[in-house]
Amino acid sequence: MSLDFADPRTEDHADHDVKSALTGFAADFRGFRSDLERRLSDQAHRLDALDRKAVAASRPHLSAAARAETPHVKAFAAYVRQGDEDRVRSLDLEGKSLNTAVAAEGGVLVDPQTASRIESVLRGASSLRSVARIVQVEATAYDALIDHTEMGAAWITESTAISETATPNIDRISIPLHELSATPKASQRLLDDSAFDVEGWLAERIAARFARAENAAFIDGDGIDKPKGFLAHPVVANGSWTWGALGTVNTGAEAAFAAADPGDALVELVYALPAGYRANAAFLMNSATAGAVRKLKDADGRYLWAESLSEGQPARLLGYPVLIAEDMPDIAANSHSIAFGDFRAAYTIAERPDLRVLRDPYSAKPHVLFYATRRVGGDVTDFAAMKLLQFSA
Repeated sequence: MSLDFADPRTEDHADHDVKSALTGFAADFRGFRSDLERRLSDQAHRLDALDRKAVAASRPHLSAAARAETPHVKAFAAYVRQGDEDRVRSLDLEGKSLNTAVAAEGGVLVDPQTASRIESVLRGASSLRSVARIVQVEATAYDALIDHTEMGAAWITESTAISETATPNIDRISIPLHELSATPKASQRLLDDSAFDVEGWLAERIAARFARAENAAFIDGDGIDKPKGFLAHPVVANGSWTWGALGTVNTGAEAAFAAADPGDALVELVYALPAGYRANAAFLMNSATAGAVRKLKDADGRYLWAESLSEGQPARLLGYPVLIAEDMPDIAANSHSIAFGDFRAAYTIAERPDLRVLRDPYSAKPHVLFYATRRVGGDVTDFAAMKLLQFSA
């Protein structure tokens, strides 16, 4: 028997290779772990940034958190809460129309986001505002130029002598702007609460007050220190209609529709309007009148009123949309409870684009009053574009 012994030098070389491999593996693992930790950290930072963006995007448009990002919004909030006019004056507002600013006569102009909030509520609350023509002016009045006459024309031959034809007349209708004001109040303790959305609260209160006042004025305002409503103009039977008055169609019964064929008056009202206006025409009435009209049927027993099949769309009467304005008069003797026409052509609303808010901490202690004003006017600019249904025989 023979015994073989390994060379000690060979064993030392093998041990060295194993140690080198383990050392390299440990270094690679540490590098892998460092890279993995770095990647996880980067991913966490990205997710955190996305979360912050999502939270910011989900905030209400007028919330204090979402709005407290621009110097103008911060200055307006400081003025409302503490009456800090110096902070507003310190802003460079040149060339920034409709931003927060201290007016020469005192007060602060509401920033564009709040003004848009108020305007949207006004449009939603007033049916006539939603369909009338609206113009924004910087002057104290708006002049509408109306051409309501025909230009003359004649057939001629090569040898016919040319003669002068009739020239159209252009009328100027001036719509003065009137001041509309509201004075909501809040306690100073409520304003000091940073969680309270004071701008949103002001928008809601002012919009509700202005909407009620505008609705009434656009329909029957007398034009004295307020817009002139279309019902304040003279009315005549449609057969003898002339410019400057509104034509009327009778129902055939006092304070009611006629007992026989009650829907005929509505048909006559529609076709009393010139064809050029009927494409964009609509009915205007209050809820009580709509309830009476809703019951009318044709000779075959079918309702004249058709509810809308699309959400957000108005009901239709004889194929035309019905707008509800609660300031229209109820059905009564000789009342003009239903209007039909192209209101964008018939009625114009002129307004200043700014809303001024003046803070008064003295008159109603311990409350703070906010005196808000805006300027608006309105009047009929096309008397041919609207007809009225008169409940009389």
